[in-house]
Amino acid sequence: MSGAEASVQSVRAYVRSRGRTPRGLLDRYVSGFGLVMLIAVLGRPLSTVLTGLAGPVDPARMSAGAALVALALAGFLFAARAMGPVLLPPADASWLLLSPLNRRHVLARTGRVLIMVAVVAGAALGLGMLAVLGAPDQLVWRLLGALVLGVSAAVGGTALAVLGQASPSWQFWLTAAMVALLVLAVVAVSGQARTVLAIAASAPLSTVATAASAAVVVSALLVRRAWASLDRIPTRTLLASSTRAGHVANAAVGLDPGALTWIAEDNHWRARKLRSRRWPSLPAPLALAWQDWRRLARRPGRLAAMAGAAALPVVPAQAGAGPVALGAVVLAGALAVAAASVSGARRDHDNPALSRIIGVGHRSALAARALLPTLLSGAWATLALACLSASASLALDGLGPWAGVGAAGLSAFAGGWWLFGPLVAPALAAGALRMARRGPVDHSMPVIDTPGGAIPTGPLLWAATGTDLAVLGCLPAVAALLSPPGALGGFLAAQGVVGVLTLVAYVWRR
Repeated sequence: MSGAEASVQSVRAYVRSRGRTPRGLLDRYVSGFGLVMLIAVLGRPLSTVLTGLAGPVDPARMSAGAALVALALAGFLFAARAMGPVLLPPADASWLLLSPLNRRHVLARTGRVLIMVAVVAGAALGLGMLAVLGAPDQLVWRLLGALVLGVSAAVGGTALAVLGQASPSWQFWLTAAMVALLVLAVVAVSGQARTVLAIAASAPLSTVATAASAAVVVSALLVRRAWASLDRIPTRTLLASSTRAGHVANAAVGLDPGALTWIAEDNHWRARKLRSRRWPSLPAPLALAWQDWRRLARRPGRLAAMAGAAALPVVPAQAGAGPVALGAVVLAGALAVAAASVSGARRDHDNPALSRIIGVGHRSALAARALLPTLLSGAWATLALACLSASASLALDGLGPWAGVGAAGLSAFAGGWWLFGPLVAPALAAGALRMARRGPVDHSMPVIDTPGGAIPTGPLLWAATGTDLAVLGCLPAVAALLSPPGALGGFLAAQGVVGVLTLVAYVWRR
């Protein structure tokens, strides 16, 4: 053991000796007993799931599954980059990181935690991969190969994120990997990769072993380079990651999910250099709301992501989801898009000084800020429903990527369902504004005991605030989804009236 490593360990031992009571035999017994109980509870369901993976999978449904796996891996890489991934507790970042101790030894514990997290995520990814491709023979060996491939992909991706934290050039390769995964998902959904997936599903075990070995080698090389780069990560990057992780931990401990969106918003705009532009000549309420439009225009990447996400409902449609599930995905996605553009309303609710200084009334300001979420949610829902309608036409004709895919869920969207997009937008905007103006979680509310367990009403009501208004305003569309009619005219007219009345009533009552 080197002197530097001994110094880090001695410092940590000194801190532990001055802190809480060391773990005793009873603590280890409780941890071990909890682990045994977890294995006992999850063992039987997990074995049932693994047994169900034996046998071939319907080739028509491989494309959607492969797209979901690619999106899951891309989301894991995005989360790793957003969180750091290398970070320290705030106390260690304040004292150990700025001390003369060896930087790599200080960060070694975080590196080991990252590897454990990547292994768990990779195991889930491998199971998902096997569920997509199936196991026509030798279930145990194919399961082992899928787990090795999944863990190698997750560990290698995490190592790539660590290298990206240390060097901007590696950051480029990490971004390229995420873009490649998104392109792979699009290609899979389009049905162009169906032949490749069928070949991969029936590949011999020797080929699976070769691919797993190559993945392990590449992953090990990336981990080695990432481990060597721990002492080259800039201090300001580590401090920023640790501060961000501390805020997230405080929000999680305090059960205040709303703080997470504030953290993400503030982290994006912090230290950015923005050019001043002349404010357009607008009426006072619209001038107040213009900052939301400017803020959105300065994030073209978010706009592109919103536009691309409109095609996501096609993925569960290709997997065989029913019309109700597809409609729920469209409404939830449009509500999320609307909620991403109401930060101005949230700031007005927390601090109404700006609207008072400009001399804008409360209702006028809220009505002006409702225009952007109405436009965004309407455009997104229209585009998503248009994609579903186009897919339904292809599925009914047995053309393109929908050849051989069951059209039970999609058949309900054939026709003019895209007209619901602009009609549900006012109700979704009202729901998003209500979500933006809700307060923190009220933890003093009672806990209800149910046969399924205790339910805390505070977080439940917090989560339902805003969603309830959106669902209420979209009742005609929901009714049309539950019982698809032959003619949509009556439902469209009712949705138009109810949507506008929902938004007007919400703005008027505020």
